[in-house]
Amino acid sequence: MKTIIILFLAICNVALAQQPLSITTDKTTSLIFPFPIKHVDRGTKDVLVQPVKENEKILLVKAAVKQFSETNLSVVTSDGNVYLFIVTYKEQPGMLVYELPVNTKASISTYANGILDNKEKVKGIRDKSWAVEASIIGIYIKDNVIYYQLLLCNHSPIDYDIDVLRFYIRDKKKGKRTAVQENDCIPLYVSGNSKQVKAYSFSVVVTALEKFTIPDAKLLRVQIMEKNGGRHFQLKITNSKIVKAVVLPDLH
Repeated sequence: MKTIIILFLAICNVALAQQPLSITTDKTTSLIFPFPIKHVDRGTKDVLVQPVKENEKILLVKAAVKQFSETNLSVVTSDGNVYLFIVTYKEQPGMLVYELPVNTKASISTYANGILDNKEKVKGIRDKSWAVEASIIGIYIKDNVIYYQLLLCNHSPIDYDIDVLRFYIRDKKKGKRTAVQENDCIPLYVSGNSKQVKAYSFSVVVTALEKFTIPDAKLLRVQIMEKNGGRHFQLKITNSKIVKAVVLPDLH
């Protein structure tokens, strides 16, 4: 049973830092999560837990015996986040209601991983080089994050090893005496295989960036470079494509 639980937690998103939780036998402690609870694991039977049928986001916790040894409690929510608690006994706990925050990073990774298999929604942003093709096939937005879905198709017998995958904003045109200005966009999260595209295969990569729009005189560019090779790509994304991003639904 322990092995199953460990494997289950391993496929979820990175857990929030361990949080102290004091409980007693005479009072009930309420844990309120930002998303519905999907799984609960107690370190020992000294900790009693009870989900609330009327509200899937609330877990009631109580001590079964007094002065039990320190243990732990793990709770997995529907957004893939794992909350870890170090549980101790205390006759008079300082808090009886805990409202847990949203793990923003976990939410971003959940959205990014969920987009990987989406069908093409954006056309016209492509580049080809020696039997390898790169294209942006989806642009999505949720709150303050925009997700770019990149498809790499390798129609050659040689594996394509990715050395550089870079998003940056650059001027559309360069004046004769004007230096080119480039501003790199640092990814918040990258999902999918961003290292290699096998021969006669394809790979989908989703890159999450902080929300932004760009002036008419500039473009968002995606640079992809092959390691120890010459098959390089430059994809150009205009503001007209960005403002048509598909709005993602709330997580449940």
